[in-house]
Amino acid sequence: MRRVAALAALALGAGLGCHSDMIDQPKFRPLERSDFFADGNSSRPQVEGTVARGQLRSDELLHTGKEGGQPSERFPFAVDPKLLERGRERFEIFCAPCHGRLGDGQGMIVQRGFKIPPSFHIDRLRQAAPGYLFDVITNGFGAMVDYRGRISPADRWAIVAYVRALQLSQHLPASRLAAQERGRLESGS
Repeated sequence: MRRVAALAALALGAGLGCHSDMIDQPKFRPLERSDFFADGNSSRPQVEGTVARGQLRSDELLHTGKEGGQPSERFPFAVDPKLLERGRERFEIFCAPCHGRLGDGQGMIVQRGFKIPPSFHIDRLRQAAPGYLFDVITNGFGAMVDYRGRISPADRWAIVAYVRALQLSQHLPASRLAAQERGRLESGS
């Protein structure tokens, strides 16, 4: 029993000593002068040629929406129901307040007296390349702020896919409808 108590006392003493060393160590604040480094700066420059984890942007299409410097006509991955659902969710959070849930430019901000954003159903935006829409979400356009820091690239692409689905839902030629749906449309029911 004495031996256990002695070991406990020794461990406690060692822990207190370590604790006081941690309290007494120098604390550097960003951009503060320091005598520790020869150049007098406390902040260290990045090592040349290094890239922070998760920051390598080797896929031009995924991260810029462009191929060869031009807006891409294709998506960087397959568009499936799961991607469209994610796009709908993100669209309703980030885009619908301005552009409306149908993408018609009649969002809540318009009801509050702000400028009407463009409808996604105008010819210019229906004919725009998916990469163009991605670029606008990324960098902003006109009164629209950029969403680069708020929405991940994958989610920006999901939003673009959902916008394409909204556009298609409002402008699908009758010839592309199933026979049953075309019949309902023609009969007015």
